[in-house]
Amino acid sequence: MTKIDHSKATLDSAHSHGVVPDVSRAARKTSFDVEDLPVPTGREEDWRFTPVSSLRSFFEDTPADGHVRWVVDQLPAGVSLTEVDPEEAQGLSVRAPGDRVSALAAKHTGAAMVLDIAPSVEVAQPVEIGIKGTGDNVRGQFLIEVGARASATVILDYQGSAKCGEFVSVDVADGASLTLVVVQECDQKSVHLAEWVIRLGRGSKLHSSTATLGGALVRMNTSVAFAGEDSRADLFGVYFANSGQHIEHRTFIDHESPRCRSRVTYKGALAGETARTVWVGDVLIRAEAEGTDTYEVNRNLLLTDGTRADSVPNLEIETGEIEGAGHASATGRFDDEQMFYLQSRGISEHEARRLVVRGFFADVIQEMGVPRIERDLLRTIEARLEDVDD
Repeated sequence: MTKIDHSKATLDSAHSHGVVPDVSRAARKTSFDVEDLPVPTGREEDWRFTPVSSLRSFFEDTPADGHVRWVVDQLPAGVSLTEVDPEEAQGLSVRAPGDRVSALAAKHTGAAMVLDIAPSVEVAQPVEIGIKGTGDNVRGQFLIEVGARASATVILDYQGSAKCGEFVSVDVADGASLTLVVVQECDQKSVHLAEWVIRLGRGSKLHSSTATLGGALVRMNTSVAFAGEDSRADLFGVYFANSGQHIEHRTFIDHESPRCRSRVTYKGALAGETARTVWVGDVLIRAEAEGTDTYEVNRNLLLTDGTRADSVPNLEIETGEIEGAGHASATGRFDDEQMFYLQSRGISEHEARRLVVRGFFADVIQEMGVPRIERDLLRTIEARLEDVDD
């Protein structure tokens, strides 16, 4: 049985849904050779929402002169963090970069970092890594290797003030399970352009949560490929854009194996003049991916005038033999009925707004599964609301 579901709601100040991509995601170019990936003009489907005119230095084929510092406590048994040269990192990557920025990151990184989780190891405590960049031309490459039947939670905490291009490869082997938490709270003047490529083996599981709060411009392009049957991926995202911030998330779920399941849920809030967010969710169900079950949803909450949220879900289906496929997108303001209900019970307008926003984000934040990070995120979001009220 095939289910196709699409729902959306928009406001004049937001643009929701979009056009059919100009080329199938399966046909888009990937390469470690920078010359194979031309400088974008902003007219390409992958770049049409991004202010490329302000990113010219990111596309230049020049050596990096910035610095990335890795902060990690003692690692548990069966887990290692090592440096490898760029050529070795290319051989380990699950696929080649799909844009020029990440290809340059792979080429000009001084040394790629590899987090390796040995096969059959069950890591009881989260592996926490702080990543702090400094400089105007930072290039980085990071690889996460999860061995067969291993299980781990990895937390990546991005801090600092840098203009950084990054390429990240994640390989989850057969029967393995990875919980991945990414928190981006860089300085408000930083720029972070990252491509994540993830491969899931047979019977593996990925539970990924991303919180994007910092940076003047952040663009995270995440792709997940099901390389083996009976696998599952759950992707959750939270973002909050203030005036002057551009936060862009692109997800691509490539169902190329039978009986795999994916869920993508991203929620964002925007406040202040020129606050801008973009979410583009692409799903490809290939002809051989019978029994696929997939759904993606994006919700945006506009807190003030002058904001813009672009939300573009896309489904590309090559077989009708699937369990389900759907997407939903909605952008709107505070629910007047909710606000009235709360205020009629003696709750101030300020507190009512706080409760509504907290409730809007609560289900996605709880998916992170790390109470300390969940509490910190809620406090940060509530602090942003204080700035809006002021």
